[in-house]
Amino acid sequence: MRSRVRGFTLIEVMVVMVILGILAAIIVPKIINRPDQARIVAAKNDIRSIVSALKLYRLDNGQYPTTQQGLMALVQKPSSAPVPQNWHRYLDRMPKDPWGRPYHYLNPGIHGSIDVWTYGVDGKPVGTGKNAEIGSWQV
Repeated sequence: MRSRVRGFTLIEVMVVMVILGILAAIIVPKIINRPDQARIVAAKNDIRSIVSALKLYRLDNGQYPTTQQGLMALVQKPSSAPVPQNWHRYLDRMPKDPWGRPYHYLNPGIHGSIDVWTYGVDGKPVGTGKNAEIGSWQV
């Protein structure tokens, strides 16, 4: 009996390579875009949490922290006026945005009674797409 060694022809290998190339062209751009999308979702979740903590602060103390007191008023009792009388620790720590920068806070806000935001991927005030601001007025 003679054994036959069977392998792939060059055409079969080429067809598989073309199919893999087409799949890579479709899938890779979607996978590469995911980290930015995940960071944007994380920033929106952080902002929601910060805004919720600010609302509790206001409920306990009758007003939001001033812009000068900032978001750290949720972690440490402010010593500058107006000093809150019923202060509690509202957050264990102040999160940084997914790009490692602090969140911004404004009271009174431009878009609402308070504004909490991050500048996005590039960290610059004006941008579009993934470089756009992510703010409490959007979440």
